[in-house]
Amino acid sequence: MSIRFENYDHWRVEHDSEDIVWVDCDRQGETSNSLSEAVIRELGEIIGVLEEDVPAGVVIGSAKPGSFILGADIREFDHYESAQQVSEKIRQGHEVFSRLENLSCHTVAAIHGFALGGGLELALCCDYIVALNVDETRVGFPEVKLGIFPGLGGTTRLTERVGGLAGMQLMLTARNLRAPAARRAGVIDELVDEFSSLHWSARRAVVQKRSRRAASVAASLTNRQPARGTLARVLHRKTAQKVNPQHYPAPFRMIDLWAEHRDNRRRMFEGEARMVGELMVGETARNLRRVFFLTERMKALGKAEEFAVRRVHVVGAGVMGGDIAAWCVLQGLEVTLQDREAQLIEPALKRAKALFRKRLRSKPAVIAATARLMADVSGAGVPRADVIIEAIFEDADAKRALYASIEPRMAGHAVLATNTSALPLEDLARDLAEPSRLIGLHFFNPVAKMPLVEVIHGQGTDEQTVTRGCAFCAQINRFPLPVRSAPGFLVNRVLAPYLMEAFTLFLEGVDRDVIDASAIRFGMPMGPIELADIVGLDVCMKVAETLASGDVNEQRELLQKKLDAGELGKKSGQGFYTWTKGKADRQAPELDSTYADQLSARLMNAFLAECRSASTDGIVADDDLLDAGIIFGTGFAPFLGGPMHYLKQQETSA
Repeated sequence: MSIRFENYDHWRVEHDSEDIVWVDCDRQGETSNSLSEAVIRELGEIIGVLEEDVPAGVVIGSAKPGSFILGADIREFDHYESAQQVSEKIRQGHEVFSRLENLSCHTVAAIHGFALGGGLELALCCDYIVALNVDETRVGFPEVKLGIFPGLGGTTRLTERVGGLAGMQLMLTARNLRAPAARRAGVIDELVDEFSSLHWSARRAVVQKRSRRAASVAASLTNRQPARGTLARVLHRKTAQKVNPQHYPAPFRMIDLWAEHRDNRRRMFEGEARMVGELMVGETARNLRRVFFLTERMKALGKAEEFAVRRVHVVGAGVMGGDIAAWCVLQGLEVTLQDREAQLIEPALKRAKALFRKRLRSKPAVIAATARLMADVSGAGVPRADVIIEAIFEDADAKRALYASIEPRMAGHAVLATNTSALPLEDLARDLAEPSRLIGLHFFNPVAKMPLVEVIHGQGTDEQTVTRGCAFCAQINRFPLPVRSAPGFLVNRVLAPYLMEAFTLFLEGVDRDVIDASAIRFGMPMGPIELADIVGLDVCMKVAETLASGDVNEQRELLQKKLDAGELGKKSGQGFYTWTKGKADRQAPELDSTYADQLSARLMNAFLAECRSASTDGIVADDDLLDAGIIFGTGFAPFLGGPMHYLKQQETSA
């Protein structure tokens, strides 16, 4: 006899002839699933039916193609006004998930696509987890990026399943695991081949009552004392090397919860509810949610137009041009790379192959990527390219001459872009037959790590070309930021006075490590002196010559001495720091807090004043996009929500 269920807004429920109930999440009005209050409430209603009329088994899945459950609905987080309110909602979620976990029938989670945060916490309540072994299947806990930690039982159940150390490391790093890695870690119990049936594998798991693998003895011991206490201290120390606990408290509170209460399941759940409630209404979490929504807005900019790119042609095989080409290939595109001679292209091809070996999972994938990157001295790839990126040296005449040879050979739909970091777009486009088709695509170094691309447009730039440039950025997994053509655009304009102030402090006798430590104390990911070395002191000299305001003769003399000595920074192995195997010989100085605050104030005042100026000049559409660009282009402290947001908060609290 079939079990009777209501019609639900967010779940599809089917009871089949083998007495298996298939419960598929299908959030109404959404392209992907997330756990809103309504979704969890309906799940509780479904579980109530299953508790009364117990089937042979239950399979939790998704009705959304290629997507399981992305996690909690972050949009609801800002509705909560108090920690107590959040904690109560979490306890309600705990109650629903515990009832699923305690069903007397066999339960299986069937994952295809992303199972993140609350989605993975839901799966962990099941007796067995099967997942389709395809690239789009990923599991993980990204909560620390939002200033919280897993609150729907994840901290408890993951450490039970895979052991304390492995579970804590997965949650602390916020890494997304592909299906094979998740299987090796013990998060997933069974992988289903791409060409097999996830449905029938889940059915078999129910019929055969397959159960999860128990954590190894060694893994289980990491949950017990005295090992747990020792490991907690190690995790504290290693996490503090990456983030300041005053800026990002969530990972440290999660470690403390695990260290203090892992022996008591009830206290673990209660600690999750209480601590996550407190964290969620804190300033760090509010600001990190703001950053999350800024990223969503930038992603949306890349979806404004359908512009499918298959082939890219890059002119200029230097560090930037070569690395842009390699990144495009890594994202699945076919790229032709042009320079004056084949020997000038060869170093870029070697760097690209090293990147492919590092990022790709198999030898065939590396071979395929290498085949998609082609040296092209003659420029034969121009007529076939959807996007053409010029990345030659910063000389306007040379660039215009190049465009004159390229434009007549371009496809009508193709985008012509320059990677210039300083030259006005209007000057570069003036001799084109169609000046409106030139945009800037300003990538940042290192290309493979920096997520932002400034999409530069001038007064006469065709709007469709700008949206196509944004679509291209999204296709290669970069955040597009439309920026008005002006000296330094946005990011370099803001960095110029910041770097000049750092050089001023150095000339005043302040130690390089003290300068950098003061900036890091404020919340920057690295100090301005180290940043200058990474950018290149030759580039900093150009910044001083073209973007810096006021009298910067002494700073230019400082940089010139370095350049004359062949000290270009990281790329030459010597700058302000000595670089060995890509690492600077930084020291951790003892800082007087008052003095450090004074130094960071000088540095950040220069930085923030230029942000205000850029806002006033309308370099980007609004202050939210300015915040996004500065966060992802300079690393400005995400926990502060962006420079303009920070300034507004300071004004409000003054």
